[in-house]
Amino acid sequence: MINQLSWKVGGQQGEGIESTGEIFSIALNRLGYYLYGYRHFSSRIKGGHTNNKIRVSTTQVRSISDDLDILVAFDQETIDVNSHELREGGVVIADSKFNPSISDDSKASLYAVPFTEIASDLGTSLMKNMVAVGASSALLDLDINVYLEVVKEIFGRKGQQVVDKNMEAIKSGADYLKNQLGETIQTMQLEKADGKKRMFMIGNDAIAMGALAGGARFMPAYPITPASEIMEYLIKKLPEFGGTVIQTEDEIAACTMAIGGNYAGVRTLTASAGPGLSLMMEAIGLSGITETPLVIVDTQRGGPSTGLPTKQEQSDLMAMIYGTHGEIPKVVMAPSTVQEAFYDAVEAFNIAEEFQCPVILLTDLQLSLGKQTVEPLDYSKIEIRRGKLDLNPELPDNPNKDYFKRFEVTEDGVSTRIVPGTKNGIYHVTGVEHDESGKPSESASNRNAQMDKRLRKLDNIKFDTPVHKNAKYEEADVLIVGFNSTRGTIEEAMTRLEQDGIKANHAHIRLLHPFPTNELLPLMQSAKKVVVVENNATGQLANIMKMNVGHAEKIINLLKYDGNPFIPHEIHTKCKELF
Repeated sequence: MINQLSWKVGGQQGEGIESTGEIFSIALNRLGYYLYGYRHFSSRIKGGHTNNKIRVSTTQVRSISDDLDILVAFDQETIDVNSHELREGGVVIADSKFNPSISDDSKASLYAVPFTEIASDLGTSLMKNMVAVGASSALLDLDINVYLEVVKEIFGRKGQQVVDKNMEAIKSGADYLKNQLGETIQTMQLEKADGKKRMFMIGNDAIAMGALAGGARFMPAYPITPASEIMEYLIKKLPEFGGTVIQTEDEIAACTMAIGGNYAGVRTLTASAGPGLSLMMEAIGLSGITETPLVIVDTQRGGPSTGLPTKQEQSDLMAMIYGTHGEIPKVVMAPSTVQEAFYDAVEAFNIAEEFQCPVILLTDLQLSLGKQTVEPLDYSKIEIRRGKLDLNPELPDNPNKDYFKRFEVTEDGVSTRIVPGTKNGIYHVTGVEHDESGKPSESASNRNAQMDKRLRKLDNIKFDTPVHKNAKYEEADVLIVGFNSTRGTIEEAMTRLEQDGIKANHAHIRLLHPFPTNELLPLMQSAKKVVVVENNATGQLANIMKMNVGHAEKIINLLKYDGNPFIPHEIHTKCKELF
């Protein structure tokens, strides 16, 4: 018996690859296994190679695996593209329809199963993915009844006959492989899981849930990969809480509408990816100078321009910190797990309102769309803080009809905020520089006072865990630094380095701006070398570290920008080469 397994299904987009992985993984999740999935897909609706790789374990996993135990192939391209990942003793289960073949030097076994033929005999070739699920189950020695509830949930609305046919397809796939191999079948039986119920979700769903829990009631947005699931989730859920989603004509409208919602006192967010954030930059400046709270989710993907819209990258970092023209207070947060994505979404609203500034919640495609097991969320941790927003002020009558000092210069840089329509609370709102009441002013002294006031906010921003630290060594051979989804991969590489006798510490940056210099400095000082792991071509995080912390001579870049996420052996190998 084994305690973990790596399984992948591949074929042409539109062949049901995603649903195959969903049914397989949801069933295993409900048995109590931990899962981590990553979907490689093309930027088109139909056609082009796609695959779904799922890691199954009896203990928590937070990265895709280096190798592969089982490859389910619906076409020859899947074998050609992915077979190099197969470990010795691995298995390919392929549709016999395309006469599958595997290279002579492969140490994996090939089993041809008539997916399409079996499915067609049962009524429709569309069920070939269910046949493949059944064949996989035979190798795992799984009882096919584990799929029954999942199949009911997915196909139940189509009637009991459809449910029965899909279950029959799963059974037929399992029976075929068992009959074909007989006693020679080499099962990859997993150790029994603990049976506990856990969530199985993508980071985008966690962000959407966090927005709901954090009090968001309005989302204007324009759909874009890989952020669209946030919008889709809230379209279904926000109306249940008295909220709404509006699909805008573009990202400029989405951002300005989000500013309007927050200006009116409603917690509002929008979400997009790199190209959309580029369009929002001028409006982000408007949020900054009008001191209007704003929460934006940026799900990073491959750029520039349309770039690699469905592939992993972490190249928006500099743009998110420095992209806005002029200088405004801004916060850039970077969750590294699905749980953090939930809690950070709540905190993003708190920080935006407390400091009356834009907050960017930065994720990447792997975190946003990678589906993984999540321990039950702790709703008792949720706290809603609205800062100096006064919803029921009793402002004195003003016989001189002076405007309310909405932008009053204060010691902490934050002024009292009221909503439109407040009696005796009229003030001017403009994107040009203004005085304390909002009236345009180009006075040099006023400019200095208002600029200093706004930027003072950054001195007071507090974040519970600006750097996630795994630093057991006072003097480390290497400090590995990353952000967003690379956390789990780094942690797995560190286990291997420790087995090699290399003292490795880990720092994962969760607050990218303002940068947590004081948190990171001692870790860098006590390490011989600092390896910065990031999915971009220019070492953006490493450059920010050099600007804010120094020790440039210690920093070594580990970069990957081919559209694929890091796997543990790449980080392990790079660090091992240094010693």
